[in-house]
Amino acid sequence: MENHDRSFKGVIAIIIASFLWGTTGTVASYSLDVSSLAIGAFSMGIGGVLLVISARKRLCCDYKLLFKQPMVLLLGAASVAIYPLAFYTSMHLAGVATGTVVSIASAPFFAAMLERLISKKNISRQWIVSFVIGVIGIVLLVLGREHSNDIGYGVHQQSIGVILGGIAGLTYAGYSWAAKHLMESGVHSKSSMSGLFGCAAVLLLPSLWFTGDNLFSSSTNTLVSLYMAIVPMFLGYILFGFGLNFIDASKATLITLIEPLVATILAVFIIGERFKVIGWVGIALVSLCLLMQTIKPQSQLRLALKST
Repeated sequence: MENHDRSFKGVIAIIIASFLWGTTGTVASYSLDVSSLAIGAFSMGIGGVLLVISARKRLCCDYKLLFKQPMVLLLGAASVAIYPLAFYTSMHLAGVATGTVVSIASAPFFAAMLERLISKKNISRQWIVSFVIGVIGIVLLVLGREHSNDIGYGVHQQSIGVILGGIAGLTYAGYSWAAKHLMESGVHSKSSMSGLFGCAAVLLLPSLWFTGDNLFSSSTNTLVSLYMAIVPMFLGYILFGFGLNFIDASKATLITLIEPLVATILAVFIIGERFKVIGWVGIALVSLCLLMQTIKPQSQLRLALKST
């Protein structure tokens, strides 16, 4: 039962992180003259710097463990750096709906494949069922949102956007797997996340020289930029790292399917986007997917009870 309680804490932490990430689209909509690439690079880069500062004592203790696995560290850092660039460019080329669904819905699949192929972990039947339900829910959720600017994209641009969305999903899964792998080797969650994001910040922040002209051109842009860096990125990834202490990366990335759900609800009630009935069906399916991830299978529950 103790392991079940710890797993539940991890699930709750990642749900809260996903909620924070789900606010980014609505908040960013108030900063129209800022490049999406600049917002992604600034939020992930500054978030990484803040993570390093907050975990500096832990990093001093764990840096040797981090450098013992340079390939994992480099893979995770590169994934963190590539993810926001691929994700925002995917939405720009393929449209918000297509870019979002490909990026977010593909991440749990890639995470499960990495765990299976590299970490040799089994994929549970419960995960497979909830994954299918969650992906169907996300597709319906995206189809249920009306985006006036989701049309008019060329076939060539859409194809590139879809490919970049897949790269975003792969890199999201990549740094989730890398963080979990480092934690399983004895690195503290704070050191793991701050190490990956700190290295990525070195790559992301210089790109602002070319893309970040309007980040602080007005008080609104300034508030949006700071919010994106501090709340969803800094606080969100602290919670995400905490959650990875207790659950696998494949399950964690599956739970983050709540992000587009939250984004849609905020868009309806704050921005005023119209929402079709099919979208509400998608919300119900994503909620069912999340519920399945918080319920322990009966067979495992019986084993836990017998061991107490």
